[in-house]
Amino acid sequence: MGADEIYEQRVDIYLWHARFFKTRSISSKKARSGKIRLNGVLIKKSSLLVRPDDMLTFSQGDHIRVIKVLKFGQRRGSAPEAVLLYEDHSPPIIKRGTPAAALNTGAAFREKGTGRPTKQERRALDKFIDDHS
Repeated sequence: MGADEIYEQRVDIYLWHARFFKTRSISSKKARSGKIRLNGVLIKKSSLLVRPDDMLTFSQGDHIRVIKVLKFGQRRGSAPEAVLLYEDHSPPIIKRGTPAAALNTGAAFREKGTGRPTKQERRALDKFIDDHS
């Protein structure tokens, strides 16, 4: 291990270096809001230190991110450099408007462009749901 190697880093700086957030201030606000878990425990300080093998869980838009810290960067580098800093354990992303997303939310799925169901179609659907409940 080199003399320059970092063994721990603030959580807000790490998330910014790993390119999960566009600015360090956004990263810091997210950490202070209590919406990040470090090894399963909610954190409320952006100054908490993360170490290799720590697990971070947080939301990024509509998706839940679960990452394992591998190493630290000296600076905020390019995206290919940032990917080397962590191992992604996030659940798969399901895109909206797909049958899989409808199954996930419990909503019915209709093909794009088919419009709203007619009264007859609604009644048939209600009957089908009642029969299979």
